Parts: sequence; C-alpha cells; structure tokens
Amino acid sequence: MIARVVGAVLSVLVLAGSGWGWYLARVAEASVNRTDAIPTTGNSDVNGQKHAGAEMNLLLVGMDSRQGLTPQQQDEYATGNPDGLHNTDTMMLVHIPADGSAASFVSFPRDMYVPIAGHGEGKLNSAYGSGYNAANGDDSAKDAAGAQVLIQTISQISGLQIDHFAEINLLGFINLSNIVGGVTVDICQATDDPVTGAHFDAGVQTLSGSQALLFVRQRHGLTSDFDRVARQQVYIAGMVRNLLSSNLLINLSKQKQVVRQVGSSVTLDQGLNVFDLASQMQSVQPGNITFQTIPGLTDGTADGWGSVLMLPSQQILTTFFSTLTAGDAASSSSAAPTTSAAAPTKTVPPSQVTVSVLNGSGITGAASTAATALTQTGFHASSGGNATRTGTTIIRYRTGDDATAATLAAKIPGAILTADDTLTAGQLTLTLGADFTAVGQHVTAAPTSTSADPTAVPGAYANKERTAADTSCIN
Repeated sequence: MIARVVGAVLSVLVLAGSGWGWYLARVAEASVNRTDAIPTTGNSDVNGQKHAGAEMNLLLVGMDSRQGLTPQQQDEYATGNPDGLHNTDTMMLVHIPADGSAASFVSFPRDMYVPIAGHGEGKLNSAYGSGYNAANGDDSAKDAAGAQVLIQTISQISGLQIDHFAEINLLGFINLSNIVGGVTVDICQATDDPVTGAHFDAGVQTLSGSQALLFVRQRHGLTSDFDRVARQQVYIAGMVRNLLSSNLLINLSKQKQVVRQVGSSVTLDQGLNVFDLASQMQSVQPGNITFQTIPGLTDGTADGWGSVLMLPSQQILTTFFSTLTAGDAASSSSAAPTTSAAAPTKTVPPSQVTVSVLNGSGITGAASTAATALTQTGFHASSGGNATRTGTTIIRYRTGDDATAATLAAKIPGAILTADDTLTAGQLTLTLGADFTAVGQHVTAAPTSTSADPTAVPGAYANKERTAADTSCIN
C-alpha cells in the first residue's frame, strides 16, 4: 500500500542536488494532500528528545480505502466491501538516521491486539477508525483525529516518537505499479486465494496493476499473515530497485509521472518537507534499506475480535526498537571501520582496561557472556546491551588509549580496531558481530543464516530481516 510513498522519496532523492530534482520536489509539494496528523500528547521517545532534528521516525500507512475506484475496478481488484474505509491495511515505521545512509522499515501486522490510545483494546488496524469515528467536525478533522490516535498507539508500542506521517490509498498503488512497469518478485511455491480467485505460479514473475494489488493483499492460501507482510516488504523493495535503476534515472518523463502520481494521492503531515526528506536520504542504496517485523508476536484470541496476534513483553519491544537507533552515533563517527596500518601494539595489564560490550551478533545473551568471560580474565567489563546487527566485531577506542585497545584485541583476535574520539578517555567499546565466536578465540567468517533474533520468544513468529537488495523467494 505504501510502495509509492517510498518511490516518491527515492525518485526525488537521487536528483535532490540538481535543478531537476528541485523541480520534481516542488511538483510533489504543490499537489500533495496535508493532514494535522502529529499529536501534541501521547507521542514521546523513551530515550528522550535526543533524536529531534536529526534522525527521523516516519509512519507509513496504507489505507484500505476505495476512494477513486470505479465499481468495475473494485470488482477487478477484489477490494471487497467499500464500507470499511477507515481501516489501515499496512503500517510500517521507517527509521532514517541523521546522515541518510540507511533506512529501517518495521512492519506492524494489522491483527496485533494492542491498547488503542484512548479507546480500550483492539486490533491495530482499527486505531485510525476509532479516532475518526469519535471526532467531531468535517472529514478533514476526522482524518486528522484518526491519524493522531494511530500515531499515539504506535508510539506506545514502540517507545519511539513519531516525527512524520504518510498515507497512501489503493488507487495510487495500482497506478504507480503500472508507471514503473511492474515489480519482479520470486515466489517459492504456487499459491491460490479461494476468496479472491488470485493465483500465483512459483518462480520469478513481474507483477503490476491488479496482479500487484492481489499479491500484496492476499490473506488466504498463505501460511500466516506474516507471509502477507513479507510480500508487502518484498514489493516495496522491488519498487525501490526499479526507482533507483538506470532506466528510470535517464527517463525524465517517467520520473515526472511518478512524482505527480504520488502528489495526487498521498497525504502527508503538515510538517513533512518533501525536499528536506529527499536531501536527507540522497545517499541511500537498496543494500542499506532493511525490512523487519515486530519480534515475539504469538497467536491468540480476544473477545469480540477473534484470532489476533499478541504482543511480547514491553521490555522485548523497547529492546528491539532501541536497536534501530543504537548504531546511529557509531556509524556517523566511523562508518567504515578498518584496521589501521599503525595498529596499536603496546599493551597494559587487563586490570587497567574498562570495556562496555555491545551485542550486534544477533545471538541472545552474547554481550553478557563475553563481558563475564573478560571479567574472569581481569578486565573491567560490563554488558552495554544490544547494538545494530553487524557482521564484524569492532573494538573502538579514543586516541591515546592505544595500549588498552591492544590489550583487548589480544583477547579477541581478528577484531577490527578503530579510533573513536567521541568515547570517554579510558573507556573502550567492544561491539560483537556475527563473526564473534568467544573470548580468546579468533573471529570467524560471518554465518550465512540470519535467523537468530536477540529478542526471540519461544513459540513466537521469527523476526526475519532482509534488505531491499535481497531477491530471494518468498511465499
């Protein structure tokens, strides 16, 4: 539902520094719809306001709205009963670091059973409608109220402040998928939806228009609703690749079509500046765009709602969402750490070394285990919690602390050493990567499997991460 919102941003950002990019941004800005979506209460960050004005949290919403569709199109696209116009079919939080080098998409399945801000408990996709129906005023005021309740609900779940809001409807999705010539997907096995009649063969295929819509909306004939979420993520990833392809970059007419289409049917909050967002993201590439789903969700039932997805503990949620921001400062200070040609060689006794161990390996409890092992060998070590997942184990030290860094490196052979003058003198950080084995053992090549989840819950659906460059098959 939200693929063209992403498409709009990415089609502009690659040319944001040029006159043509400026013009495209102004075309989008002139026609885009606006709503007063950001609430003044109930939308705060558990980490305080440190991210304000730098990193950004954007809520992307696909509305289950038939607005603009003819009765014939409603039949063709199997959109169902048009009465449920205020349900949010797709919800994704997008975290963008201050340097615009990456983007983290986190899907919020519509059937999650959650506290709806000010409206008791219910499925997440009812939050917008609850706010809309309870508000007074015209449709514009009701739409704003619906968006605000949804944002407050998402903020409660994630512990993050939502800075901006973007909404998309079905017609825009259909039109954009046609403009870019469809998106190529790889389906692991053939599927059939007995309700809509949709059939998809196994293998690689290009989907657009009605087929694209059926693909991302299919609910029946799949293993679970997580397959549906994965399809939405994969389609957005394919759209990203199309919009950054050389074919689109040299086709000015198609770029303008994309931007006009977005401008005509997307709704943004009052404060989101299209050109600023494009400028912030101009260095992003498909391999730096990740897709995940909230971890630890389990099947359940709720009175009046039937089958639902139950949330894990708040601690698990807070830990997961904090990892979206944990790597921002480190990545800005040393985006590509490498072993120095003059790596420190002088050492000191371990008792003179203080180190905070961060877990970027994806293995539950790795930081605590490593900190304990280091303490047992004489270091002053403590666990600093989770960090953004990484394949490489990194030791960071302040200039002048070369000897203490070398002492730690001797216990983690093969770890990358990098100077980081944002650290306090005498304080090291050890970020464990997927290549970490154990204290005293040489790091190894990163494992090919990424199924390990630091917030895994027994019996829960796994949180599988993929990037926009991943073209592997899905259900």
